[in-house]
Amino acid sequence: MVRNNMDNKDESQITRVLGAYASNLDYEDLSPDVVDWAKYLCLDFAGVTLNGSTTDTAKTMVQAFESVGRSGPSAIVGTSTRALPEYAAMANGTAFHSIEMDDVNNEAVHHPGVTAFPTALAMADVTDVSGKQFIAAVVAGYDVICRLGRSSKGAEHYSRGFHPTGTCGAFGAAAVAARLLELKGDSFVHALGIAGSQTSGSMEYLAQGAWTKRFHPGWASHSCIWAALLARSGFTGPTTILEGRDGFLQAYSGDPDPSLVLKDLGEEYLITRTSIKPHTCCRFKQGPIDCLLDLKRTYGINPMDVSEVRVGVLSAGMKLVSEPIEAKRNPKSVVDMQFSMPFGAAVALTHGSAYLSEYQLGMPDDPQVKHVMQRVQCITDPKLDGLAPRQMAAWAEVDTNDGRTLRSELGYPKGDPENPVTWDEMKEKFHLLSSPVISSDRQKEIIAAVESLDQMSDVRQLAALLSTE
Repeated sequence: MVRNNMDNKDESQITRVLGAYASNLDYEDLSPDVVDWAKYLCLDFAGVTLNGSTTDTAKTMVQAFESVGRSGPSAIVGTSTRALPEYAAMANGTAFHSIEMDDVNNEAVHHPGVTAFPTALAMADVTDVSGKQFIAAVVAGYDVICRLGRSSKGAEHYSRGFHPTGTCGAFGAAAVAARLLELKGDSFVHALGIAGSQTSGSMEYLAQGAWTKRFHPGWASHSCIWAALLARSGFTGPTTILEGRDGFLQAYSGDPDPSLVLKDLGEEYLITRTSIKPHTCCRFKQGPIDCLLDLKRTYGINPMDVSEVRVGVLSAGMKLVSEPIEAKRNPKSVVDMQFSMPFGAAVALTHGSAYLSEYQLGMPDDPQVKHVMQRVQCITDPKLDGLAPRQMAAWAEVDTNDGRTLRSELGYPKGDPENPVTWDEMKEKFHLLSSPVISSDRQKEIIAAVESLDQMSDVRQLAALLSTE
């Protein structure tokens, strides 16, 4: 339990109460289970970011830094390049988000780790950061990010054209950076206030499969390291940035629920409500793909025998993965594929997988994939919507040419806390993702470092292992 008074959860002072909580959370407040969650998600960060560093998105960003001489002390994961801390955080957040395998909080409908971990890692080159301090900062960051996401409501946020990973993530990045600078009281709240003027992320990337979505968490980390540094120097921000008339909740949501920011504050750590992605795509596709993979395994479906596919898609995700349907049936880029339910359904039924090997240019031209994509119908279901967002249940049906209708459904997709990826499965994911970048000996070193993270005296040891110097 947090060792400061959280009894007065005054909704007229949400920013101050949340700031007091985030700044005063101690490592000693955390149970062994919460610490274990932080380590588990740190290994996911390591593997996904190492692989993400190989994408054109990540490489282009590093090239941009090098072209203007932004060298510094901080490691850019998966490379031998070093940059100023805020630029390293931007590169690592972008790489972490690039392959769509980063963690997600269902209730907040966004990705908390992509800002929390890159910010905390970069801050080790701004100030001394031990493993315990790193863990506590990340836990606090997850709470800030997820509480704002659930209170602004994902569907409302998306409907206004905002990407909550970038907007809510800015506040989480500011909280992580401010904690590690040991800001307290007004200074910490000012860091959140400054972050509020840097909450950005447009959903227009969907129109053309652009790379800008991948950049959103990186920018949040970059800009809000500066939010914390400015606050430390005396720069002020609005202390009502969350609850104010023109504050975040009112500006970014048409139907916010401010009570959800402080609900169970200090009682439930939202890092433990975080889901892992086994498939290389948007969270709204994960459950339906699980169902289709189940049908593929059970019935050995030949994709050319498919006459129609129907998948239940949450209303909040229709705009992302299902509309306009003709465009989703004809993806032109990897980003298009990541956000196309028809494509995800087609590769699941064709290849029995929806992993990195499937999300490659040219795959939509495969005759079997193309055949299935054109037959996918995305359907909203009030029963599914009634369980969301805390439970993202799913179903899928396949009609075959011989007249059969095959159905699969599940309550919790693989990777949810109720249907978890185990530690052993997480290590397997890490090995698969990181093997193109680092040696097996380095993989072992990173796993050992993460498992003993709470004993690490200087987090720069982990950063060094994640580079290729």
